[in-house]
Amino acid sequence: MTYRGRHRRRTKGRVLRAALSGTALALTAAATIISTSQAAGSDNPGPLTSITSSSEVNKLQLHENLVSGTTLDTLQSGMGGNVGVNAVLQSANHPMRNKADCDATESAALPVEPTATRAYCWDSGDAKTQKWLPQSVTTSGDADNDGKWGPDRVILAGWTHNDHKAGEPADDKGLARIAFIDANDPNDLKYRWVLLVAPLSGGKDFGAVRSHVGGMVWYQDKLIVTAKNGADHNNALFVFDMNRILQADVNSTEVGKVSGGWSARGYQYVMPAIGSYNLSGGACSASNNNAVPCFGSISLDRTSTPDSLVANEWFSSGGSEPARVWRYYYSTASDRTGLLGSNASDNVNADEAYETEAVGLQGVLSHKPSGASKADWYTGYAPGTRDRHGTLWRQNESTAKAAKCGAGGSYACWGQHTESLSYWQETGELWTLTEWAANKDNEWEPPVIPERVLYAVPLSEVDSSVE
Repeated sequence: MTYRGRHRRRTKGRVLRAALSGTALALTAAATIISTSQAAGSDNPGPLTSITSSSEVNKLQLHENLVSGTTLDTLQSGMGGNVGVNAVLQSANHPMRNKADCDATESAALPVEPTATRAYCWDSGDAKTQKWLPQSVTTSGDADNDGKWGPDRVILAGWTHNDHKAGEPADDKGLARIAFIDANDPNDLKYRWVLLVAPLSGGKDFGAVRSHVGGMVWYQDKLIVTAKNGADHNNALFVFDMNRILQADVNSTEVGKVSGGWSARGYQYVMPAIGSYNLSGGACSASNNNAVPCFGSISLDRTSTPDSLVANEWFSSGGSEPARVWRYYYSTASDRTGLLGSNASDNVNADEAYETEAVGLQGVLSHKPSGASKADWYTGYAPGTRDRHGTLWRQNESTAKAAKCGAGGSYACWGQHTESLSYWQETGELWTLTEWAANKDNEWEPPVIPERVLYAVPLSEVDSSVE
């Protein structure tokens, strides 16, 4: 891979506040089942409006909190050291089904226009489970501009435990896990689960990260995921290190240090959080866009200078609140690989922000075409009911466009309940995944009809399809 840098700890590591401090480590956030109206996806939102007011931009500010290097080293040493991405891929034990082997309901979840050039469906147990929701995607194309991490092509998919159903064990609710997908052979994808955790007691223990992983970005050696944490929703993002993947050696329902070793609730691998970004303005609110925004999704923009992380807030498409989309530049310091650019006070300021009339956004992507002065923003609307296609808008400060399909020229041409977006620059592919798994009456009771697909569409075809 082109990128060779490794994570270098700061001289004074800072303890992760709020989400990663205290003996209890209550990292709890619910995966949200979104209810939206199909009509909203057909309304053209118009162009983006630039946000220039300093008071409004300040609502997007983050504060960086890093776990001390001593704590991380203690945990890593105690668990036998980093196993590495390749070792996780080598142990992949869940096959993915190619497009031809997907069920009819799964194939029906794919976009109408433009059509997917690659599509994969999950192992049967994960395809139908109501306990977990697939919500985010990133790839080694984000991690490095040659598209690989070491020798491997990798896709990561974030899933959140669904606490929508009553009666689920309290220990499970809000858990977050990542599917590490071996994508070296496009005809034979397979994956292994890795549980997200956070260090406790100076690295002598760990607890489960409970978070709504609505978006994630793997950039250089760091994985940043969205977080809705606790009652006040103050936490925005969690940070993980790809050089700190650890192996559990006890198979039990516990999470953390147990008699005889380390347990991860049946998972073989864990990734401990190495930091977080909390919202400087306090608790976020999803009720209006005058408040501090709750992160809906994130993605990477390699066409900005420097590279940047872009984000969107989420409002139900049943409402009328304009949503915000914005970006943070990554740090260019050699000792801060994969971290956002912060100032002397450890604050991270938004570098560009817009308001969009698009509603019910589940994903965002920013990409500047060759020769253009500014980027286009792709915003994905996802209805909350089965058998309804969403809309992928391409917006800038002049226009909003989307593909049309069907006899009536509907904008509802994108995938069914599609989640976050990720652009693989080396291949030119836009990757995303669909979430839904419910019965024909949209209820969370058997028999479940799966509509979960991981798919890719060339971004050039998305651009060619918009009107």
